[in-house]
Amino acid sequence: MKVTAKSVAALTLPADKSDVIHFDDALPRFGYRLRRSSGKVLRSWVVQYRRGRRSPRIKIGSADVITAEAARAAAKKILAKVDLGEDPQSDRHDRRSKDKLTLRALVDDYLVAKRQQLRPRSFVEIKRYLTTGYFKPLHNLPIDSITRRDVAHRVVAIALESGSPTAARARGALSAFFAWCMQMGLVEHNPTVGSAKPAESKPRDRVLSDDELAAVWHACPNNDFGRIVKLLILMPCRRAEIGDMRWSEINPDGTWTLPPERSKNGRPLALPLMPMARAIIESVPQLVTRDQLFGQRSHGFTRWVQDKCALDERLAGQVQSWHLHDLRRSVATRMADLGIMPHVIEEILNHRSGHKRGVAGTYNRSPYEREVRAALTLWEDHIRALVAGDERKILNFQ
Repeated sequence: MKVTAKSVAALTLPADKSDVIHFDDALPRFGYRLRRSSGKVLRSWVVQYRRGRRSPRIKIGSADVITAEAARAAAKKILAKVDLGEDPQSDRHDRRSKDKLTLRALVDDYLVAKRQQLRPRSFVEIKRYLTTGYFKPLHNLPIDSITRRDVAHRVVAIALESGSPTAARARGALSAFFAWCMQMGLVEHNPTVGSAKPAESKPRDRVLSDDELAAVWHACPNNDFGRIVKLLILMPCRRAEIGDMRWSEINPDGTWTLPPERSKNGRPLALPLMPMARAIIESVPQLVTRDQLFGQRSHGFTRWVQDKCALDERLAGQVQSWHLHDLRRSVATRMADLGIMPHVIEEILNHRSGHKRGVAGTYNRSPYEREVRAALTLWEDHIRALVAGDERKILNFQ
């Protein structure tokens, strides 16, 4: 019997059988299947072929939807692959397995693998870029089906919605994720390579003057944010390093130790707390229930945007176009103006460049404790004079 729309219309499923396949005489291995399920008779087109000891069967589709002519054409394509030595059923199974490996599912595995390797803030940022709306249209796509066009389209959309710097960082996070997928054998290429690359934000060069530093100091409110800003002026650290400061990091000998898991470069930093810094820290109420000095949550201070806006209002235009991170650059620059040597400033900043890069850094492990203490003493004296409006006294720290 040749399987046609007219010939199969007369076929019925015998009462004593639950599954029957009528194969086509004109196209062997192509058939019309009748199967009883839940009291209903289901009609479908199938292809069944031999592969070694196996007899795989592939469902082309429902006979209620696909015509006999369309099913025959699809069967010819499948059987052509079989005759060429391929195994279409195995290919389908592989495809189903790969379809389960969506971008969103693998992002979870990636984050688990990277949690211990990244510092907390970097981990939070990468998680935000990969799990929220930035790449949401790609979340349900199989990882190996994502193309350069898909990535480029999303990067351009992010740039339009959130700006080029954000798009550049989001693209970098996605590129690192695909690089990990390549290492794990999940994909053969990184689709972000060669895609649209937004312009990175230009490095800031804003340096606050002495008068501006004094203005910021005087405008600081008597709250957590005000104390953090004053500590950032006294010690040129990153805002999160001060905002997440813990009581357990303050040592009895009057030093503060930043642990490696909280530093950007994964290296610990020990700084002596000068009298003004100690006074600010001692003014913070110490609670038995939490180790953090600032903020209300377990990971420290979080109200950066709101409180910075409030501080700008208190400044009333005295200091314009400045960020909190500009304090770090300003303090480093002013320290150099006071004659503090660059390698000492780098030690205070917890940088490893210049004199400690390469072979020099391998053999020179000195933390320059005396020089760092003398430099911070000189700097605090300078800030005290600025705040009081007096003439600064130059200290000899030889």
